[in-house]
Amino acid sequence: MATDGNVLLKVNNIEVIYDHVILVLRGVSFEVPQGGIVALLGANGAGKTTTLKAISNLLNAERGDVTKGSIEYKGERIDRQTPHDLVKKGVVQVMEGRHCFEHLTVEDNLLTGAYTRKARKSVIEQDLEKVYSYFPRLKERRRSQAGYTSGGEQQMVAIGRALMAQPSMILLDEPSMGLAPQLVEEIFGIVAKLNEEEGVTFLLAEQNTNMALRYARYGYILESGRIVLDGEASELRENEDVKEFYLGLSGSDRKSFRDVKHYRRRKRWL
Repeated sequence: MATDGNVLLKVNNIEVIYDHVILVLRGVSFEVPQGGIVALLGANGAGKTTTLKAISNLLNAERGDVTKGSIEYKGERIDRQTPHDLVKKGVVQVMEGRHCFEHLTVEDNLLTGAYTRKARKSVIEQDLEKVYSYFPRLKERRRSQAGYTSGGEQQMVAIGRALMAQPSMILLDEPSMGLAPQLVEEIFGIVAKLNEEEGVTFLLAEQNTNMALRYARYGYILESGRIVLDGEASELRENEDVKEFYLGLSGSDRKSFRDVKHYRRRKRWL
């Protein structure tokens, strides 16, 4: 997918264990190129969120630890650095569930994203206006308490807050969760625009495989804590196994339960 010269993030054979007992990720390896949109796909519990938290070093808060392998960002090992340090380096995670400071206004939420930066007030204000240019709805709601905005608006706040940190890379966890299809289209459209116009690299963890493969350029499918398939997004969309098990499509008539079990047995990664 990427040559060594343009690899921004490299995850090499990592293993993640919770509470010193529960093995969640097993030998996960992948790369994210500079300026790319890469999707981590899979069902709930496959290990997508754990992978993102391993990269952003948020596992310690949940008694998790990367026990094997390494994670490199711009050629530098980052798996032992603090989340605060990583934000300064340009790696920002947007958490699953649209976490906002509910008692703060929309604008105050956005401004918290610039907390780690040492920039003049005029520069911060310019960046705020840029965020509003991508999310005009937030400008209309800038004085509203974030807790009283819609789910789609809160997702926009979360992404906008990440942008205020001037990231090189955003780890975006389940951006479509709980949103109406029209809002999902809008969010993914903004992600594509930010990637194209601002050069922000995105690593998406997403259950909505169909939507993710429309916007990503490359995808990795996780099952039970390991990567079982990867490829160009266009190739994965045409893969018969992906169609059957992740897109809900089949090239033949509806199968009986017995036929489905047989089909599952021939799925290459089981």
